[in-house]
Amino acid sequence: MFSSLARCASRGALQVLKGAGRCAPSPAAVPRFGHQTLAAAPLPAVGGGPGIRQARAQDRERLLQVEWDDGSCSLYPFTWLRDNCQCPRCTLQSAQARSLLLTDLDVHTGVDQVQITENNKVSITWPDQHSSEFEPDWLKKRCFSPEARQARQEELFLNERDFWDSGLQIPTLDFEEVLHDDKAALDWLMALRRVGIVYLKGAPLEQGQVARLSQRIGYLRLTFLRHTWQVQDKPMANNVAYTSGKLSLHTDYPALHHPPGVQFLHCLQQAQQGGESEAVDGFHMAELLRKDHPDAFNTLSSLRVDFTDTGSDYCDFSVQSKNHIIDVDSEGRVVRINYNNATRDSTLDLPLDQVQPFYSSLKSFVELMNQPENVFTYRMEPGDLVTFDNWRLLHGRKSYLSGSINLRHLEGAYLDWDEVMSRLRLLRKAVHGDGESLSS
Repeated sequence: MFSSLARCASRGALQVLKGAGRCAPSPAAVPRFGHQTLAAAPLPAVGGGPGIRQARAQDRERLLQVEWDDGSCSLYPFTWLRDNCQCPRCTLQSAQARSLLLTDLDVHTGVDQVQITENNKVSITWPDQHSSEFEPDWLKKRCFSPEARQARQEELFLNERDFWDSGLQIPTLDFEEVLHDDKAALDWLMALRRVGIVYLKGAPLEQGQVARLSQRIGYLRLTFLRHTWQVQDKPMANNVAYTSGKLSLHTDYPALHHPPGVQFLHCLQQAQQGGESEAVDGFHMAELLRKDHPDAFNTLSSLRVDFTDTGSDYCDFSVQSKNHIIDVDSEGRVVRINYNNATRDSTLDLPLDQVQPFYSSLKSFVELMNQPENVFTYRMEPGDLVTFDNWRLLHGRKSYLSGSINLRHLEGAYLDWDEVMSRLRLLRKAVHGDGESLSS
C-alpha cells in the first residue's frame, strides 16, 4: 500500500511427577548492531499454539521446567508463576489486572503438585492448596530465555528500525483511507514506527485535519502552543518556526523533559518559492557517530545539556530542561534525540574541562547530519500531511519568500508515543487477531 523502501537491517489431567531435570543450554545470544535486531526467536504461530510435552518442578532451584513439543525448553520461577496466577481471585478478569497483593505473596513459595491437563494447560497446586492454570501460548510468550524475551519486547514495542538517508522512498498513503480503513491505519502506524516518517495525501484544504487524524489514534498532546498550532510567518514571532527564514535541523521541544513523540504537519498553502522541508534519520546518524566518532557519541549520550524556552501562547511559559543530545537505554540502544539549536541554553552546566569536548562532539554530530547524502528533501503541497517521529527525526525547512497573497501555512499538532503505540496494538489485534506478531 505504501511505497517500497530498503530495509537497512534485516525481522482428564495427566499426572507429572516432580523431578530435578534441567533444560538444555540456551543457544548463543542473538547478534545485534546498535539497536537493530539481526535475528529473533519466532513467536508461536496463530492458531497452532505450542504443545507441552512435559512439565516438572525443580524444587531446589524453585523453577518450573516445561518441555515443548518442538524440543525446546523453558524455565519459570515459582514466585513469578504464583504472582501471575490467572484465576479470578488473583486477576481482575474484566481489566486483566493483578488483584493479588504483594503483601500476600510468598516470595519463597514451593509447589505441591504440577499437572498437565487434558486441554494441555499447566496446572499448579501451591502449598496453601490454591490452584493456578496457565495456557501454553501464554507461557511460551513469557519464556525467560534471552531470545524469547527479545522477541516479546519486539512484539510489544517494535524496537527494530529501518535506517535511511537522502534516497528514502517515503511511505505514502491516502488520508481518507487511513481514517476509515483499519488495515490502512495499521500500515500507517507500522511505517511510522519502523521508518519514522509517513506521508498522507489528499487531506481537505481546511484547518482541523490534524485533530481529525489524531482521533484515529486517541487524542492530541496539549503544549504551550495549544492542541494545534499554525506555522506561518508572523510578526513578533514567539518561535523561530513562525518566520520565513531557514530552520536548521532540530527536534521539537527538547526544553521539555518529555518531548512530544509524534508530530503532524498539514500543508494548507505553500510558498511560491522556497519552503522545502528537510528530514534526517537521527537514529541512523547517532549510529554512524558511534561507529566513526565513538568519543563524540559517548560525550553526547552522557552529558546533560540545558534547554530553555520562554514566551506566551496558550499561556505564558518559562520551561527549562536538562537532556542528553542522544538518549540511550540500559542496553545502549538509541531511543531519543534531543537537539534544537534555537532553544539550547546559554547556561551550560558542565565542568570547565568538559566544555570543549562537548562543543567538538556536537559539531561532529551536526556536520554528519547536514551532509547532503544524509538529508531527505521534499516539498509539501496543499493537501499533503506528513507524520513523523519527533524522538527520531531531525527536521528543518529551507527559507522562503513571504508575501501577503501566498502566505505559506501549515497546521501542526503533537501526540505521545504511548497513545500511538496503544492504537497500533489495538489495530494489530483488529486486523490480525491476538497472536499475530508485530514484526510481520
